[in-house]
Amino acid sequence: MAVVFGIFKIVGALAFFIYGMKMMSDGVQRAAGAQLRNILRTMTKNRFLGVFTGFLTTSLVQSSSATTVMTVSFVNAGLLTLTESAGVMMGANIGTTITGWIIAGLAALFSADKDTVKFSLSALSLPLFAFGVPMLLSGRIKLKYWGEFIIGFAILFLGLSFLKDSVPDLRANPEALSFLKNFADYGFLSRVFFVFVGALVTIIVQSSSAAMAVTIILCTQGWLPFEIAVAMILGENIGTTITAEIASLVGNTNAKRSARIHSLFNIVGVTWMVILMPVILPWIKYFVMEVMGQNDPYTDNASMVFGLSSFHTLFNLLNVLLLIGFVNLLVRIAIITVPASLEDEDESTRLKYIGTAALTPELAIDGLQKETAHFGSVVTRMSTFAKDLVNETNGKAQKKLIKKIKKYEKITDTMEEEITNYVTKLSNKEITPQTSIILRTCLNICNDLERIGDVYFQISKTIEQKIESKSYFTPDQRDHINSMITYIDHGFEIMIQNLNGEYKKVDLTEAYDIEKQINKYRKTLRDHNLDRIGDEDYNTQSAFYYKDIFVALETIGNHIINVSEAIAGEV
Repeated sequence: MAVVFGIFKIVGALAFFIYGMKMMSDGVQRAAGAQLRNILRTMTKNRFLGVFTGFLTTSLVQSSSATTVMTVSFVNAGLLTLTESAGVMMGANIGTTITGWIIAGLAALFSADKDTVKFSLSALSLPLFAFGVPMLLSGRIKLKYWGEFIIGFAILFLGLSFLKDSVPDLRANPEALSFLKNFADYGFLSRVFFVFVGALVTIIVQSSSAAMAVTIILCTQGWLPFEIAVAMILGENIGTTITAEIASLVGNTNAKRSARIHSLFNIVGVTWMVILMPVILPWIKYFVMEVMGQNDPYTDNASMVFGLSSFHTLFNLLNVLLLIGFVNLLVRIAIITVPASLEDEDESTRLKYIGTAALTPELAIDGLQKETAHFGSVVTRMSTFAKDLVNETNGKAQKKLIKKIKKYEKITDTMEEEITNYVTKLSNKEITPQTSIILRTCLNICNDLERIGDVYFQISKTIEQKIESKSYFTPDQRDHINSMITYIDHGFEIMIQNLNGEYKKVDLTEAYDIEKQINKYRKTLRDHNLDRIGDEDYNTQSAFYYKDIFVALETIGNHIINVSEAIAGEV
């Protein structure tokens, strides 16, 4: 029972550490979400700026996984190219070494002898709670999220302290490590084995920072020799790529390729470092002893922590310097290993830009807005189908077009449902008022877009009834409907332009102008139709079908202006 309880203590301490890190990361993402989006979108013009951007973002959110998932999402949304994402991924690897130095510095607050503890991590947490809790209870949204960040930092400290106290100290029982030495005596094969161990640990805990914390604590407690810990840290670099790979599963082809670039970068780096470890480690030892003034990291557990952090930083810096000139090659390999799917007509009607639920709402809204614009482009195609159906005289072609409109109506229903579910998931999280407004706007837009699909389906049913009743439009009626559709198409063009613009900053002048033209032309058609009913050469039954169609088209125009008004914040 004591062993089982001890295992649960270690797992609980690790969970506490991970929770603190997640709370800290989520807090800073909510507080600075817009700034982070702007950083990623504007500071990635070349690979060197991309590296700096990845480093800066990861340093801010204290999570390379958050940065890589964010990057994959932005590639998915078309906000970053594959080449730009490669630089960000490289920079994220450097940024994650900051976490290692924080952990190393905290671990160094303890001396080897528990009777001479220099400082208590739990005591260090208390002042942070003193600052963070009042901020968390503040009515100011930004202040509240920065308070969440500070409290997350405090919980991280506590988790690290609990983790250290939960892991048994093996310095008094070195024979307990004899089994590790059996695995450590096979040179290159041993290094490869412990790389796999480090990758596995990271995959299990889904955090390279948490895996590194475990590695460092095990070192301070005498569990791991220096060479083994170094190999595990290399493995943790590979394990962290799994998060991006998972995030890309629901993304498009480019998102998968972006995640693959991250994996390739880390795998290539770990490969050459595993080979050169016997050459690099003596230099790490020299740096720790001569530059940092510490003891031998091979024999002194406290100094080993600084050795691991130094190695982690050196490895990622060297790997970036080595591979930054081969970004285009990495992109080409990613394209080859992740071939484009066979795209048919249906592919362009599926969701393309959302699905990475790991993002906080503040960072997910770019993809959501892109998806909403994509929804608008799918609905717009129905206008072409309707126009073709109005002018088609071949019975077989007419049935095919009616079937296609029915299919697209179902697609619009599905897209609205999936986007609504996505928005609901984001809304269930804690969000800023600005993000809440954007989420509501997207819901309003999607509702109008889905209604447009319904109206086109109604038009197709009207034309189907006309065909079955063997009624025919006069040339004037057909020309009038075509002219009305031309106005609608112009309205769609403006709507798509607004959907791809910046919300709340679009100019509605053009949208209102075309809406007035649609209403005016609809009144002209109504008056003309009423004037002709009763004429001997004017078929009454076709006149009713004709009226139903131009009234339906005007309804579509109303939904189009509703979309633009929602974008402008007037709904």
